[in-house]
Amino acid sequence: MRIGVCPGSFDPVTNGHLDIIERASKMFDKIIVAVLNNPNKSSMFTIEERVELLKRTCSHIDNIEIDSFTGLLIEYTKIKKANAIIKGLRAVSDFEYEMQMASMNRKLEPQIETVFMMTSNNHSFISSSLIKEVARLNGNIKGLVPEIIEEEIYKRFR
Repeated sequence: MRIGVCPGSFDPVTNGHLDIIERASKMFDKIIVAVLNNPNKSSMFTIEERVELLKRTCSHIDNIEIDSFTGLLIEYTKIKKANAIIKGLRAVSDFEYEMQMASMNRKLEPQIETVFMMTSNNHSFISSSLIKEVARLNGNIKGLVPEIIEEEIYKRFR
């Protein structure tokens, strides 16, 4: 069975994230969307909320599991018996950092591949940080995040 882990903070999940998850779900028998629990980082949504928002957002995808993890991604990937780590790239600037991470993961576990997927052009400028900034300033985020969670994001800033 081909299992891919799609990791991230997903704070919040964007249409760019969803684009990568949906496309990856067609390439693998199972996709595990793994929400990184980083206690040192201040997040808009709790880890439990992010998992729940992803479950709502991805409910139309049959071969998906939503989970969370703490620690090294490569260790989590081994525990889940995954074959690959799936990383979405928006621009060349993403590639440099992600290449370094992929190289380290390959050093730690040569059997697990990293698959880079370019985000669709219409989502290439979207980032969770940018979504939070626009929503905080009461800007329009329609079409940038899944419609099902748009209101949840605005609630955080009211």
